Amino acid sequence: MANVMIMMGSKSDMEIMKKAQDLLSSYDIKSTIEVASAHRNPERVHNIAKDVEDNYDIVIAGAGMAAHLAGVMASLVTKPVIGVPINASLNGLDSLLSVSQMPPGIPVATVAINGSKNAAILAMEILALSNADIKQKLISLRNDFNK
Repeated sequence: MANVMIMMGSKSDMEIMKKAQDLLSSYDIKSTIEVASAHRNPERVHNIAKDVEDNYDIVIAGAGMAAHLAGVMASLVTKPVIGVPINASLNGLDSLLSVSQMPPGIPVATVAINGSKNAAILAMEILALSNADIKQKLISLRNDFNK
């Protein structure tokens, strides 16, 4: 069964990141939400990464300002990481640059500022590569957009 880890750097990011979980759950895709700051809780982030490596398919990580959570997770796991820059200051541009400017070998797929719904859809697209049931759900979602 597909399983997505949704992470955020602060509880203040919950309103935005919960939209990803809501979308995934509306298509019966399992997800878990964790709050852990890459800077304030590095040991917790490392422990979550170990869990992700064993039990999850994809990580969606959102953070604002310095926004290093997605990059740190990408450095710790071999699973795809989708970064969601959160608008916390500078209209989210600081977050966007932090999430998207990664060194070679540690990629983070980056969506728009506050784009957690697109992060969930991208996660579905990745999962659909090897899961026909999720591919059908993705087709249904796309059809819903056309109504």
